[in-house]
Amino acid sequence: MLRKLYDWTMSLARTRHAERALGGVSFIESSFFPIPPDTILIPMVLAERRRWLRYALICTIASVLGALLGYAIGAWLFEAVGRPILAFYGKEDAFDQMANWYNEWGAWGILFGAVTPFPYKVLTIFSGATGFNLAIFIVVSIIGRGLRFFLVAWLLYRIGEPIRLFIERHLGLLFTAFVVLLIGGFVAVRYMF
Repeated sequence: MLRKLYDWTMSLARTRHAERALGGVSFIESSFFPIPPDTILIPMVLAERRRWLRYALICTIASVLGALLGYAIGAWLFEAVGRPILAFYGKEDAFDQMANWYNEWGAWGILFGAVTPFPYKVLTIFSGATGFNLAIFIVVSIIGRGLRFFLVAWLLYRIGEPIRLFIERHLGLLFTAFVVLLIGGFVAVRYMF
């Protein structure tokens, strides 16, 4: 089944809808979707290596726009839902203390989340909830997401066929490692916040 999914994704990378799918997944992943855009970016670059810059740019732009949606979710829904719950439990001050710390040091967290497999959406929503400086949020998101997607795409462009063969030979192991990293990111979020 994993092989069929991989083959299907590789074939999707060659269709006329591939760029829209890449942009759509990149957008929603930054605010609420659990699957990273790398699952589409990688086969697209491997299918058409000469277009690596374009694909990385689509990922970056869509991801930053999606991050703004995540920021809006945090900003609008926290006051309506989150703050009353914290007040009910007498923990509103705890959030305010964390928010003050985050607003001072959060740019490093945003950069970390933008570049690594850490669930970036958590930081986009938290940034909105704490009222993190929007201009800094956008700049750090552009740098972090750009670094991540351009680096992945460039490496695939440079290495090309050997990396495709490696992926195909070790597909099960790579999928397992990806799932472990994804779940590990969510577990880390649970215990960090």
